[in-house]
Amino acid sequence: MEARIPSRQLFIDGKWVEPIKKTRLPIINPSTDKIIGDIPAATAEDVELAVEAARRAFARNKGADWAKAPGSLRAKYLRAIAAKITERKSELAKLEAIDSGKPLDEAAWDMDDVAACFEYFAGLAEALDAQKKAPLSLPMDTFKCHVLKEPLGVVGLITPWNYPLLMATWKVAPALAAGCTAILKPSELSSMTCLELADVCIEVGLPPGVLNILTGLGQEAGAPLASHPHVDKIAFTGSTATGSKIMTAAAQLVKPVTLELGGKSPILVFEDVDLDKAAEWTAFGCFWTNGQICSATSRLLVHESIAAEFLDKLVKWTKNIKISDPLEEGCRLGPVVSKGQYEKVLKFISTARSEGATVLSGGGRPQHLESGFFVEPTILTDVTTSMQIWKEEVFGPVLCVKTFSSEDEAIELANDTQYGLAGAVISNDLERCERVSKALQAGIVWINCAQPTFCQAPWGGIKRSGFGRELGLWGFDNYLSVKQVTQYISDEQWGWYQPPSKL
Repeated sequence: MEARIPSRQLFIDGKWVEPIKKTRLPIINPSTDKIIGDIPAATAEDVELAVEAARRAFARNKGADWAKAPGSLRAKYLRAIAAKITERKSELAKLEAIDSGKPLDEAAWDMDDVAACFEYFAGLAEALDAQKKAPLSLPMDTFKCHVLKEPLGVVGLITPWNYPLLMATWKVAPALAAGCTAILKPSELSSMTCLELADVCIEVGLPPGVLNILTGLGQEAGAPLASHPHVDKIAFTGSTATGSKIMTAAAQLVKPVTLELGGKSPILVFEDVDLDKAAEWTAFGCFWTNGQICSATSRLLVHESIAAEFLDKLVKWTKNIKISDPLEEGCRLGPVVSKGQYEKVLKFISTARSEGATVLSGGGRPQHLESGFFVEPTILTDVTTSMQIWKEEVFGPVLCVKTFSSEDEAIELANDTQYGLAGAVISNDLERCERVSKALQAGIVWINCAQPTFCQAPWGGIKRSGFGRELGLWGFDNYLSVKQVTQYISDEQWGWYQPPSKL
């Protein structure tokens, strides 16, 4: 199943543009550790050109061409992009699988979600037209007031490598729907499908400068974008450490940011569950996307009365996961994205061992795969709350396990983390599920499942998992400013000051 690897340039002002410094970065297939192509490497000089293009597009024709155009006009472009993504689904899914290492079936699912996300925000763009002058009820009949929702301006969108095109779409679609213009900077580790999005934009005739796409290194392209004085907002998905740096840069200009950062999410399995259903959701919650998911439910808390039997089931489910080249039929776990990530994941496992954890299953490279960045789905027991594996995000297929004896203990352990992105509770007692979902310190809670995500529902965390929300109406509002317009409608003099005497 060969896929052609396109050779692209930067996408600035509606055109393919060679980087000013003419440098490129290799594309490495994580399944083979082989170079299969390259991408352009943007620097601060290219960021400058992209920001200028985005500002021109925002202001063109006094905003009438895009920023102040009817939402229905922007919706037409978003729907055209969705249709092209669907038309090219097979090709894009193959590129995503080759570039990021995720199984082909999963990459195809991502493309469906990409198209659905553009369609959803097209609908919100159209709905915005009806909210143009939303009136407010006031306690004084001498005034009337309405609210305007206006695009924030030029936005910088910095996205990760685990869901290359989908995470980009979570930002691009609402930003464009709101009337913003944008500069997208995808991760240098998996940029191919984002460059193909540029090709789609050319095909549908998106006005020049509305979306600009810069590939390259974070320090050379992402940092100058985050600190640029003419970028009005930054939306970032990635590590907490990088998010902190972006927040620091934005603070110098009092620039708004949305941060979707790391996680160390718990999954709580109570004693009344169907063991097989719970085992599959537990495996899916941690090993989906090759374990490289910010919301991975990578801390399993299981009731002590079922722990032995449940873990036996879980190991059997885990050993049945097909680990292979992502393009191979039936693949359910591919390689992690890079050599650096592979070494990092294995170091986490070795440190856990040295600190006293037991490797119940997995723990290394699959024996049948001699090349590529493959790590077996790994289950660690005898974990204590002082261990690195309990505290830090791995971003790989590694699950750590603790038992609990009561609901209160389970909640205390679940909340014992600096993060607060997600959590899951598995139980047949729905009243208990309701109690636990309220008690979990997280922005997202799943009941009797793990990881389902819908573009209609808000996505984001608390604590060091970041702030702000993506998706749904909340994600749309991220790219809109709210303006109050109040009018005095009485014919009477206001009457606060003594009028000057008439001479």
